[in-house]
Amino acid sequence: MTFYYQTSSWNSQPQPNEETINFWKHLSEKKHWRIVQLPNGFFQTEYQHPVKEDTWIDVTRRETLEAAETAIDSSVDHYAKKVDFLKGPKVVKTFK
Repeated sequence: MTFYYQTSSWNSQPQPNEETINFWKHLSEKKHWRIVQLPNGFFQTEYQHPVKEDTWIDVTRRETLEAAETAIDSSVDHYAKKVDFLKGPKVVKTFK
């Protein structure tokens, strides 16, 4: 029995458009995030809208301020990696 498969190179993958890339870059900067305390005592993480600077978009709710900041740090790291991966695949190991 013969199995056939196809591999795809980086260039054949669908690439995000410029608007998406700019949105990821915006979210990868911590200065565009904030934490607000809700009336029920929980903390809500929000990011600033990229175009309407006076508008904030809620993302998550956490029980503690530390958990909310950790959530923001994780989001910032996530989007920073997405922006970094736009440069293409990275060589992580070579052999001699």
